[in-house]
Amino acid sequence: MQFAPLIKEIGRGSKGARDMDGPQAETLFGAILDGQVPDMELGAILLSLRIKGESAAEVAGFVRAMQARTAAVEVPDGPRCVLLPTFNGARKQANLMPLVALLLARAGVPVLIHGRHDFDSRESPFALLEALGIPLAGSTAEAAEHLAARRLACLPLAALNPGLDRLMALRPRLGVRNSGHSVAKLLDAAPGRSVRVVAVTHPEYLDSMGQALPGLTANGGRALLMRASEGEAYAHLRRPAHLIGFADGQASELHAAESANIDWPLSGAVEAAANAALITAMLDGREVVPPRIAEQVCALTGLADH
Repeated sequence: MQFAPLIKEIGRGSKGARDMDGPQAETLFGAILDGQVPDMELGAILLSLRIKGESAAEVAGFVRAMQARTAAVEVPDGPRCVLLPTFNGARKQANLMPLVALLLARAGVPVLIHGRHDFDSRESPFALLEALGIPLAGSTAEAAEHLAARRLACLPLAALNPGLDRLMALRPRLGVRNSGHSVAKLLDAAPGRSVRVVAVTHPEYLDSMGQALPGLTANGGRALLMRASEGEAYAHLRRPAHLIGFADGQASELHAAESANIDWPLSGAVEAAANAALITAMLDGREVVPPRIAEQVCALTGLADH
């Protein structure tokens, strides 16, 4: 594959750049994941895409390449498995992504948490999971055992897609995220048996992901598109809900967006032990589960049961 002509097309800035078609995007991303792009060209491609933004066709092509290289995890019979990506960690407020996972698992819905962490300025989600007694599986087979035994498993991204893990690991070196961070949220470790949680931070990604998800869920797929909280896959406790479900290629709003914020306290318990204690108190009934979290769990349960 010749990279210079491609960079010439996608590297002309946000207004002058041209999008790739789906097959081009799939071929390129496959080469990136397979380590076939030299460092200089790879940096140019990643920064060009960050400035230009990914089109729906490019996202779909990237996902096809990613899925072709993603290991599958066996899911127990019953509801679909909710896939919760975690790539950020807590910054200013408690990370309640594990609360979502534990509430779903308690209701009998299997949950697979997958991700990586390389932010020195944030608390590691994996340290939080460890404080909650949620073990990190070392392989897809071990993750399947955890799902069967306790309806909850956690896997490092490297066990599912080593090439994608290497691509995302470039963030500290490049200084910014890249396309790998976007498509990783669309990773499906249990095709046909999953509900992907696609939690995005920036409004423009609601549009691009919303355009890509009908095609990605057309053949029996399920997904929930939502606004992330500090980059993590749980609903912000105060802001209006934005939950859009995708089933068999069709989108539906699962909770009507409210016009006003709600007054709900935001805990600053970001350190792993304190964060885990807060989540445990909510699970035990000593603290109230925030309404926005309950809404998200309800939406995911509905998608998992159909």
